[in-house]
Amino acid sequence: MSWKAVLLALALGATGGTLFFLADLPLPWMLGAMTACIIAALAGAKPGMAGPLRNTMLAVLGVMLGSAFTPDLLRQARDWAPSLAALFAAMALATFLVMAYLRRIGGMNVPTAYFSAAPGGVNEMVMTGGAMGGDERTIALIHFLRILLIVFTIPVGFRLVTGIHGAPMSRSMGSLVDLPLIDAGLLLACAVAGAVLGRLARFPAATLTGPMAASSVIHILGLTASHPPAELVIAAQVVTGAGLGCRMVGLNWRHLLAAARIALGSTMILIIISAGLAGLLAWLTPLPFSMLLLAFVPGGIAEMCLIALAMGQDVAFVSTHHVVRVILVIACAPLAFRLFKPWFQR
Repeated sequence: MSWKAVLLALALGATGGTLFFLADLPLPWMLGAMTACIIAALAGAKPGMAGPLRNTMLAVLGVMLGSAFTPDLLRQARDWAPSLAALFAAMALATFLVMAYLRRIGGMNVPTAYFSAAPGGVNEMVMTGGAMGGDERTIALIHFLRILLIVFTIPVGFRLVTGIHGAPMSRSMGSLVDLPLIDAGLLLACAVAGAVLGRLARFPAATLTGPMAASSVIHILGLTASHPPAELVIAAQVVTGAGLGCRMVGLNWRHLLAAARIALGSTMILIIISAGLAGLLAWLTPLPFSMLLLAFVPGGIAEMCLIALAMGQDVAFVSTHHVVRVILVIACAPLAFRLFKPWFQR
């Protein structure tokens, strides 16, 4: 990765984030950075994001997400059982409906349609789908566009429907100069040790979920109540958004629009199922619709948790559901494909 490409991505990301922030748009630093890099990439520029930098910022986000877990979480977690059970049923239904859509409208073969529809980790679905006879490029593009469309539409739609703006990062998380040195050391240890242990334990999105798990442990135990400072979290959003936008390098508008036409329909199916289930559970349980919707819509783990934070929702609830979703899909999707493949082909 050329350092010039990385600097270009960071400059574009910072500019786009600033413009979105000044326009008072939801989740401005990530969405603005992503938009700027997408436009530049489709215009022929070649911004790029270095893997080590992105992994470092994902670790920061993981520590931040883990800081939402409080000592009274175990009492609250008992109320999450119905939504976690419903999540499994929703993902199974969504996978089969989206696969049928991709087969009929997209003309994809069975393994490509199935692993493009399964809302799990992108890398895992691409590798497993390729091993099962699917087209890895198509699977990757459909998943990327799913995340892209959800990340763009949910924050804007959420604000328009609910009217919730959330609190600015600087107000909810504090500044770097206010962070005690001991707490800073604990958070840094969570980022480093969590990333290493997450990789060893083969966590999905280990550089994010490993630090999140480590941070949640020290916050549940009451060892610290501090969060990563707002400056670092904003920088992490810019890097994350720019990294998503840089994936468009090499595509042109014609290829993008052709794939987006297919991905838009499949993403709408996922959003409709998620919203319907969230509405049903909000009616049957005391859990609010807004929180359930963010927990069920299958975007990326980091992106959906950032949306929850920006919208002032329960980050611990949302992050737990997305981690469980990814683990369930990674564990169950290959087995279900082998069991139901003859029926899929018929």
